[in-house]
Amino acid sequence: MTAQEPEYVLGTDDAELLRLGLQHRLWSAQAFACWERAGTKPGATVLDVGAGPGFAALDLAQLVTRSGRVIAVDESERFLHHLRERARALGISQVETMAQDVQSLSVPAASVDVAYARWVLCFTPRPEDVIARVANSLKPGGTFAVQDYVDWAALSLSPKSEAFLRVMPAVGRSWRDHGGDPQIGGRLPALLAAYGLRVESIRPLQRIARSTDPLWQWPTTFFANFIPRLVAQGLVSAEDWRDMEYDWNQRSQDENAFFWTPSMVEVIARRA
Repeated sequence: MTAQEPEYVLGTDDAELLRLGLQHRLWSAQAFACWERAGTKPGATVLDVGAGPGFAALDLAQLVTRSGRVIAVDESERFLHHLRERARALGISQVETMAQDVQSLSVPAASVDVAYARWVLCFTPRPEDVIARVANSLKPGGTFAVQDYVDWAALSLSPKSEAFLRVMPAVGRSWRDHGGDPQIGGRLPALLAAYGLRVESIRPLQRIARSTDPLWQWPTTFFANFIPRLVAQGLVSAEDWRDMEYDWNQRSQDENAFFWTPSMVEVIARRA
């Protein structure tokens, strides 16, 4: 990351890159189902909005085949470099990258068949700008598929941990401090409709995981990467983080422990 590159609220370092790779694998079934519902097919042009290191973009490239095209947009040149290197290593030529803030997205009008954004709008101060630009990029009949949080704070842990309950509000507070909205999902249908997109489906995304399940690693890696940042920012005390880390490690050894994912929603809307 260059000194001039904007800093993603969750970071763009190696640890975050690895976490995002794991996250994509753990949620790939939900992503593929969404892409199918949105009409992703061979020959399509797909816009990956906030592509990050490109794990989704590489999968999408295989769905659209060499006759299609994936445009991966992200503001992190470091992440996009990773995507280009992986695409080159895999012999995938139908991916192109654009280093842009998605709020200032510049894609030719009526050039995209499917646009996709997962956990992107919750971090953007001006989601309306993103939606307006995506809507403009869609061909008539094109779709915009969004998967995002309805209520990040709905993440819960059982057995209960008082330290967990003390720390979790600081996560949402840090996103809001950066202009994000961890409850953006509740506003999505109205926002999409405001820019001429007709909402075709609204689906819940809710999962549960026991400590023995692979999905348990999703919050485990997130906490390890992100909570120390909140401690450094003064949003979480070092003592609370130590207590929460201890409790989480204890739950990780308890086969009866489980967590609920944050409340999420998938919305697919179509341009007339």
